[in-house]
Amino acid sequence: MRVALRGLGLAGAATLLAAVVTAVVLVGFSLVTFPAYGNSNVLRALTVVGQTAAVALVVLGILAARAGEKPGGRVVLVRLGKLAAPTGSALLVATTLGIPLAASRLYLHGVSVDQEFRTQFLSRSTTSLGLPDMAYADLPSFYPSGWFWLGGRFANLAGLEGWAAFKPWSILSLGVAAALVTVLWTRLLRTDLGAVVGLVSTAMMLTYGSPEPYGAVVALFIPPVLILAWHAVNPTVTGHIAEETGHTAATGHTADATDSTPPGPLARPGGIGATVATLLFLGASASTYTLYTGLAAGTVVLMAAVATVLALRGRTAYPAWLPAARLVMIGSGSLAIALIVWAPYLVAALGGAPADSGTALHYLPDAGARLPLPMTAGGLTGLVCLAGLVWIVVRCWNSRRAQALGLGVAAVYLWCLASMAVTALGTTMLGFRLEPVLIGLLMVAGVFAIAEVAGLLVRAAGRQNGTERPAAEATGYRRRASAAVGVVAALAVLAQVQGIPDHLHEEIRLAYTDTDGAGERADRFPPGPESHYEDVNAVIAEAFPGRDKTDLVVVSTADAFLAYNPYLAYQAVTSHYANPLGRYADRNAAMIAWEEATSGEELHALMTGTDWRAPDVILARPSGDGYTLRLAEDTYPNDPNVRRFGVTIPAEAVSGPHFEVHEVGPFAVIVVR
Repeated sequence: MRVALRGLGLAGAATLLAAVVTAVVLVGFSLVTFPAYGNSNVLRALTVVGQTAAVALVVLGILAARAGEKPGGRVVLVRLGKLAAPTGSALLVATTLGIPLAASRLYLHGVSVDQEFRTQFLSRSTTSLGLPDMAYADLPSFYPSGWFWLGGRFANLAGLEGWAAFKPWSILSLGVAAALVTVLWTRLLRTDLGAVVGLVSTAMMLTYGSPEPYGAVVALFIPPVLILAWHAVNPTVTGHIAEETGHTAATGHTADATDSTPPGPLARPGGIGATVATLLFLGASASTYTLYTGLAAGTVVLMAAVATVLALRGRTAYPAWLPAARLVMIGSGSLAIALIVWAPYLVAALGGAPADSGTALHYLPDAGARLPLPMTAGGLTGLVCLAGLVWIVVRCWNSRRAQALGLGVAAVYLWCLASMAVTALGTTMLGFRLEPVLIGLLMVAGVFAIAEVAGLLVRAAGRQNGTERPAAEATGYRRRASAAVGVVAALAVLAQVQGIPDHLHEEIRLAYTDTDGAGERADRFPPGPESHYEDVNAVIAEAFPGRDKTDLVVVSTADAFLAYNPYLAYQAVTSHYANPLGRYADRNAAMIAWEEATSGEELHALMTGTDWRAPDVILARPSGDGYTLRLAEDTYPNDPNVRRFGVTIPAEAVSGPHFEVHEVGPFAVIVVR
């Protein structure tokens, strides 16, 4: 219990420090006017300075912890080191994302493509303590609300509109996640090795997952959680000694050896803490990102099956029923947690509400039609991934870490193959989106491989011609070898992290070229049509005095209007993110029928004669003979999988007492009475 409380205290302190350093970076850089990232190298230079400080802080944390852990060392140094390392990881997030985006109020990818619906969801989440659907009125959310609900509370606390909160909340949540995963790694491993793994994991998450922040938060924890999950379903016996770390399972560190020592009379399987941790993670992740949760849960099932086979063959010290029992415990507990978010939708769906089949899985880009092989990509990432794969294969016979990570890698490839196979059934499993998880697993394994090789080199430095040097001389040589290894490792990490903004070049560019919710472009070029949204809002407010935006249904195909304003949407952005209970296809059909209306009475009847709320406002584009809306339909298996097409409402159909037409810039605001 004392160990658990100490871990929770460390996690709490790391969370607080992560929030502080993130706030300092974001607020500090917002007080200075900087040129756009793509137009100047100023922000690029400052980013490298911040990244160097982050890496240096992790190195100082490692040195402090190692000094404190030596015989006669001070405990305060260990605690400072264990706090400095996660703070350094959080600082890496804040500087790598916060500084390049300092001159923009938008996050990576601006509000283009998928970031539009994510911004819309966060804007809707600011309006209610419940779990509203991102688009439709009177429906529970279909998309997992966990990250967005918390983001809504952050926006309320900070006094920000949803779109303005998206960037700081994304960076803050990623920074806190980076700090917490580093704390977890330092609890599972030696402090120095855990700090390095946490830093490398953070760098990989920033490179490959940061444009989708709520997914990146989940992906970051999958490697350590899989190690815990393997310990849960394939536990060691309490009291057995763990390889490499020198800790027992009772200390909270998972053993890293295949334990074949016969159990004593008082021995019992460990892993209860690991079971609870896995349960909590799967429940939280199911409330945040279902795809990664499905992969993690599938891996745990695979682990339980392997552990059961080992037990049946007499290769373990626990009974054959234990893995299945632990799996049931994990599954039932995580489902109970997930129901906090999923229950409203499930109740509505099971209650017989009409629904579409949904098209969320209808996407097969080029990357989804081939297996991800990051270990063949070259560069530093490719080399480390290759080293990780080799290490998993070589060490899977006697290392529990290698076994856990190897099963995770196997699960990713099985999922990708299944995703390609089910295309014959008219769907996919979005296997291409698992590449960030695969890279994370292989990079962690690669760090373990490099650490083992470095250990061999350091030990070899204390020998000469195959014999041990005198003790004092050997210690000196090994200390210098350790320093050399540390310097090379730090430079390698720094080389990797300073290239992250280049990897995210297009995402950063869009944050500066998209027009934000205040009608401005961060690169100071003339804004787009979005600059007229304030006037559109003024017209709507005048037409509906006393009614909040959250009580008005708007038909809008104008880019980002519903992302910047929390109106209820008559139709979702695309069917792929639409709530099945919202009946996307039926709504599309209803809107297409508006083209045939010949009078205001007929159009009003078409609008009000549906099973869902009629629109209060239509935001359209004037055309030669009417007012045009842009709709979308699913075209899977084609790539792209979305076809855009126009629907034009005849001008004569919006005449009469039921409609008022206001011209606002390039838009027509049609008020429906």
